Amino acid sequence: MALWRILMEGRPRLAAGPAGGGPARLLDPAVTLDGLLSGPPGAFGRVLVEALDDSAASGEPAPAGARLLAPVEGQPVWAAGVTFRRSREARLEESGGLDAYDKVYAAARPELFFKALPGTARGPGEPVGVRADSDWNVPEPELALVADARGDIVAYTAANDLSSRSIEGENPLYLPQAKVYEGSCALGPCLVPLAEAPALSEMRISLAIERGGRELFAAACDVADMRRTPGELVGWLYRALRFPTGAVLLTGTSIVPPPDVSLLSGDHVRIAINGLGELANPVEAVGFEATPS
Repeated sequence: MALWRILMEGRPRLAAGPAGGGPARLLDPAVTLDGLLSGPPGAFGRVLVEALDDSAASGEPAPAGARLLAPVEGQPVWAAGVTFRRSREARLEESGGLDAYDKVYAAARPELFFKALPGTARGPGEPVGVRADSDWNVPEPELALVADARGDIVAYTAANDLSSRSIEGENPLYLPQAKVYEGSCALGPCLVPLAEAPALSEMRISLAIERGGRELFAAACDVADMRRTPGELVGWLYRALRFPTGAVLLTGTSIVPPPDVSLLSGDHVRIAINGLGELANPVEAVGFEATPS
């Protein structure tokens, strides 16, 4: 059973349902993700189980065809980089061999960077963005960790960490511009509690890019190939930051499309992780003219 966030009568609402089947039963309107993640230790799992029991007893079904929202509320989204060997190789290639990527791959301290403000991550079916001023844009399919206010990992979801490889490759100091812009992060389709999720050793991430109704690129990787553990990454994130309503941390990718594959407006991206469901989004170009002062 998973936790879904849907739009109902113009307002977000939580619902329960299987990760592969969609939202089935509404939770009490008073139950919020912020409340679950800011509560006492174990609150997410305990309150979710109680809420599911209550909703099952009430029998109030989730409306068919309800719009799915990104399964986050007040949680900021962070990301880790160079956690897979293939990611290290790709970053070395795009930067012309800058050894900083080799060093961070082997270092004790991981690369962590801010990805999305609360309320800005795109949900299932919503358009994700690629920068109009970049000529090499790629999706990065990743496992996302959902941690509570104490830094305990309580759930997983799938994520798309969209990136401009041309901008980042030009200069590593351009990382924020390559990673953070309108529509650069998508999450979903739902939150799967750890007790309901497959073991990390059994998780496989797949990516498919479609253009004009045809498959342009497809690949898959094993989460077990990640060099760092989820607990290690979250531990570093929480080392000097507080997250009163929890946080989401993307764990990096091992799937890097080749240089001749770059996302264009109108493409469709599908990311799936077994046991966690599928995140599908259309692509749009993002670019704004500066407003004269």
